[in-house]
This record gives sequence, C-alpha cells and structure tokens, in this order.
Amino acid sequence: MAIEKVKAYFKKYGMEERVQELDVSSATVELAAAALHCEPQRIAKTLSFMAEDHVVLVVAAGDAKIDNHKYKTQFGTKAKMLSTEEVETLVGHAVGGVCPFAVNEGVDVYLDVSLKRFETVFPACGSSNSAIELTIAELEKFSGSAGWIDVCKGYADENPDK
Repeated sequence: MAIEKVKAYFKKYGMEERVQELDVSSATVELAAAALHCEPQRIAKTLSFMAEDHVVLVVAAGDAKIDNHKYKTQFGTKAKMLSTEEVETLVGHAVGGVCPFAVNEGVDVYLDVSLKRFETVFPACGSSNSAIELTIAELEKFSGSAGWIDVCKGYADENPDK
C-alpha cells in the first residue's frame, strides 16, 4: 500500500508520526481542506504529467491551475496529464493520494512557486485519506524536487505582471 511506503520513507527522518490518516476522504482539494480544517489553497496538490518519455509531478497550491503556455515553455511539450489508469503504475500512488514522496524511480518532481506564499502546506501521503503538514523548506527537502518552477495561473496571490 502506498501510504505504507510513504510512512517508511518518513521513518528514515524520524517523521512518520507526522503522517495523518484521516477518518474521511482527502482525495480532492476541497475534501482535504475540510478534513484538515485549512484553506483550500494550502493543500499541496500533486499533478501527474507525461513529458516526452518520462513522468513529471508538479506540486502546486490548491487554488492554482496549470498554465499551458508556461508548462510548454518549461518542459518543451504540451501538458498531457496521465490517465487514472496510468497514475498508479507510473507514479506509485493512486489518484487521490498522489504525492511527491516515495515515488517510482525516474519520476521527476517539481514544486510550483504558487506554494511559496505559505508557511506550511498539506500534501497527501499516498492514500485518499492522508496528509502531512510541512513547511515549505521541508517540502523542498523531502520531495526530492528537481527545483522550483512557475507553470501555474489563477491563484490568489499571483503576480499580475507575469
């Protein structure tokens, strides 16, 4: 089970007890925000894409949407989300629990700048009823991120000059 993989991953850092297993679904931004009693934008959603021949995960704020032009500029290809069937096989977590932790080898993780406006955020932990509260520095460290990118639009504090 994917949540067990994520707990084992965090155990290496003495943080497994911070993984929250909820009594209700956290499979969508709205459900997660309600379950965690936080603003929807603080849910760090993980979006799964196929970029050329490899899988790319983009972790973004709950109120952000992918900007196709920015995505194509960043990755050199059109944003093509993985199908529900492809996600678990290629990423290692099922839809509703996709997160940047304990993913399959060869999956590239990127963090979108839409998250930087928060002190802490809540990514999932491999199941549709799990989460962990992390500071932005912790998210950067534990996600194994390849770096910060700017591929989203529509979020509350977006810079209007972009």
